[in-house]
Amino acid sequence: MFGRAPKKSDNTRYYEILGVSKTASQEDLKKAYRKAAIKNHPDKGGDPEKFKELAQAYEVLSDPEKREIYDQYGEDALKEGMGGGAGGGMNDPFNIFQSFFGGGGGGGSNGGRRQRRGEDVVHPLKVSLEDLYNGTTKKLSLSRNIICSKCNGKGSKSGASMECSGCQGSGMKVTIRQLGPSMVQQMQQPCNECKGTGELISDEDRCPQCKGEKVVPEKKVLEVIVEIGMKNGQKITFPGEADQLPDTVTGDIVFIVQQKEHPKFKRKGDDLFFEHSLSLTEALCGFRFVLTHLDGRQLLIKSQPGEVVKHDSFKGINDEGMPMYKRPFMKGKLYIHFNVEFPDSLSQEQVKALEAILPAKPSMELSDMELDEIEETTLHDVNIEEEMRRKQAQAREAYEEEDDEDMNGGAGAQRVQCAQQ
Repeated sequence: MFGRAPKKSDNTRYYEILGVSKTASQEDLKKAYRKAAIKNHPDKGGDPEKFKELAQAYEVLSDPEKREIYDQYGEDALKEGMGGGAGGGMNDPFNIFQSFFGGGGGGGSNGGRRQRRGEDVVHPLKVSLEDLYNGTTKKLSLSRNIICSKCNGKGSKSGASMECSGCQGSGMKVTIRQLGPSMVQQMQQPCNECKGTGELISDEDRCPQCKGEKVVPEKKVLEVIVEIGMKNGQKITFPGEADQLPDTVTGDIVFIVQQKEHPKFKRKGDDLFFEHSLSLTEALCGFRFVLTHLDGRQLLIKSQPGEVVKHDSFKGINDEGMPMYKRPFMKGKLYIHFNVEFPDSLSQEQVKALEAILPAKPSMELSDMELDEIEETTLHDVNIEEEMRRKQAQAREAYEEEDDEDMNGGAGAQRVQCAQQ
């Protein structure tokens, strides 16, 4: 077949570009190309050179004859024309992408026209704080539309279609609505005859599988990996998994992490906050309690000997906060917020016992004459928020009553004045 055997050259680069082994099956090649091509498509902000390399690698390795030559002799053999012109010039990368997805083309063959991009599908993903601390995988079943395999997204048996006469193939109709004299409103909306496609398919020629819709529904289970340390509002993206449409680059499915409120822990960045109440005895004489962490570990929390814990104070523990995203072995701080609960009352015996132990209270010596001149008061418990709300309500009522009186009084004065005139 050849005058001389060609020199061997690099026969691993194409496999490395696609990220597969040399023993990869055709299905493995398809999956690898599909994922990488969507990610690097120029219309999605990808690298055009990387997109071109992926197409070149897939074009060679997906063809059994070219792959055999490549595996045996390497890349240079393809460039020299072995295998029926396999390397004589790569096909347009957008055409390869188009034929792979069964949709309309990107650039090159259509005068530089690029494919439009389909819409992304966004779903909320509710997770617990434990899920974000430990990481988890959730399996979610979703329904989407895919290109009909029977008609390859044409919608017809013959592959032919007619231009919609209602919109002249544009897919949109302009309607004018009269709002009033010399006033009209112009609105653009999808053509109801062709459902915005710009083309019509005869009933006899409709694809029996998709009924002319060009797409069919598919149920798919996605494994959503919630990584350790992810945050509320973070996105988890599945490129090219949204609804497929002919002549369209498939959009992404995007999950947005939504953290559910935790009954005990609060998260702020990479730090955790934990509320704990102490009795007055614990605050003065020491405390010990066990804190169950988000990963199930139990931590012994205790005060130092002789330490007095003040109400509304904070104490921190290093490296017991949230794991950092992409750096799970590094953690923030765990802060414990202490609330000291005071007793409602004390007996005389308890008062005397405490006075004997605690530092002496300030003394206030007053003469009989001074006592006669000082007025004594009585303290009572109040709920300050309710008290303020009640006062505001009373002030509003008084203002409204005063406003009504002013209006009535003003009318009476006017009537008197008119009678005098």
